[in-house]
Amino acid sequence: MAMYAAAVDQGTTSSRFMIFDHSGKVVTYDQKEHEQIYPKPGWVEHDPMEIWGAVQSVIAGALAKGAIDPKDIAAVGVTNQRETTVVWNRKTGKPVYNAIVWQDTRTDQICNELAKDGGQDRLRGKVGLPLATYFSGPKVKWILDNVDGARAAADAGDLAFGNIDTWLIWNMTGGVNGGVHVTDVSNASRTMLMNLNTLDWDQEILNLMGIPRSMLPTIRASSDVYGNATGSLAGIPIAGDLGDQQAALFGQTCFSPGEAKNTYGTGCFMLLNTGTKIVPSKSGLLTTLGYKIGKEPAVYALEGSIAITGALVQWLRDNLRMFDYSKHVEDYAAAVPDAGGMYIVPAFSGLFAPYWRSDARGVFVGLTRFINRNHIARAALEATAYQTREVLDAMNNDSGVPLTALKVDGGMVYNNLLMQFQADILGVPVIRPTVAETTSLGAAYAAGLAVGFWDSVEGLRQNWGKDKEWQPSMDPGKRDDLYAGWKKAVTRTFDWV
Repeated sequence: MAMYAAAVDQGTTSSRFMIFDHSGKVVTYDQKEHEQIYPKPGWVEHDPMEIWGAVQSVIAGALAKGAIDPKDIAAVGVTNQRETTVVWNRKTGKPVYNAIVWQDTRTDQICNELAKDGGQDRLRGKVGLPLATYFSGPKVKWILDNVDGARAAADAGDLAFGNIDTWLIWNMTGGVNGGVHVTDVSNASRTMLMNLNTLDWDQEILNLMGIPRSMLPTIRASSDVYGNATGSLAGIPIAGDLGDQQAALFGQTCFSPGEAKNTYGTGCFMLLNTGTKIVPSKSGLLTTLGYKIGKEPAVYALEGSIAITGALVQWLRDNLRMFDYSKHVEDYAAAVPDAGGMYIVPAFSGLFAPYWRSDARGVFVGLTRFINRNHIARAALEATAYQTREVLDAMNNDSGVPLTALKVDGGMVYNNLLMQFQADILGVPVIRPTVAETTSLGAAYAAGLAVGFWDSVEGLRQNWGKDKEWQPSMDPGKRDDLYAGWKKAVTRTFDWV
């Protein structure tokens, strides 16, 4: 009998393969970074072939490190950076262009054109999303409009589109030799092409964007057997597929309406389970799919997406050379009691929730001669906490259910200073689970459920454990003053472009 479930976790900066035991503990993993390509200001690309190579490498690496026989793996799930768009030729298996990353803003003119008739929320009733550069649909249109021969090849039925999950599952199940062209409801809900009610591609929107239906993958449940792997995992079912933030919701076992999690990575993403009910947002949040298990009804979520959090720390490290390793930001920040009255609003690619302003750009405000790099480091961490507060306020507003505690995961949750400040600025406890790799775990859970490695979602709840909790300790008056300063700082980013 199989002893493990595994997950390919393809993120914005790296790919991982993680193997879990039945209790949800990490047995072994391997990880590899890939190149970030910036052809022009606001443009962000990845090489899909490099990513596929990295995924093959980490699968082999993890199996070797853990001395794992692939036959002992019950099923593999895939989780991925969402909205990052790949268009490839089905016959050759080669992309027609680099993957256009979720952070990329080149489609702003396409979005503005589409918004001329009906405004930014023109499609929100159907897809739960505003017209924004973030989503895949306009990126597909850009490739078809701008890459030589792409439109003709698409019309001839030779091109396939997918977010990274689709690209990987197609390659993992054989590629040009019978690869399965699928996505799940959570990833499909990020394209701006799927109708939230029907869980199918919306022909009216496809016509509007000029995207042939033949390019699109089949939409499936998040926990379902799509096909069997080839290569080093030959014969193992690929049976789970979730966008990274939905996978974290699943891995945090937020299976009941009203349960929420926040993932701190390149960006920050808070999701609130709203059950089988579609909750339209009045506060700038996204209405999205949480997950769908087999033939059960789909579960929806409200999401607050923040573009730049961990990426701000990377920027201080790589562009300003303030420190050699990202973890050092905490040491610098801890050397001062506060940010000295300064704020950083990292609107590098505009502002996401709850503003959706692609015209915004980043600012440092409140600078005086007193400010040093310790204050800058602290302001960078505080920016993450303030942005999370804005999203939480919007969620409380939309759902009508005040959040009583926040489950957190992702790379930044080991930064104690940030987590304490987060609890302080929210005024609710912040809780880190024992397995913080909840994105990979969620994909493994979805795959394991599909093949009976785990029996039920209730059984998965038994695996969740609390590692650490931070209680708010800030005076409410100080909290309000700091937050008012942040709100003022945000307005300074508007209308820059």
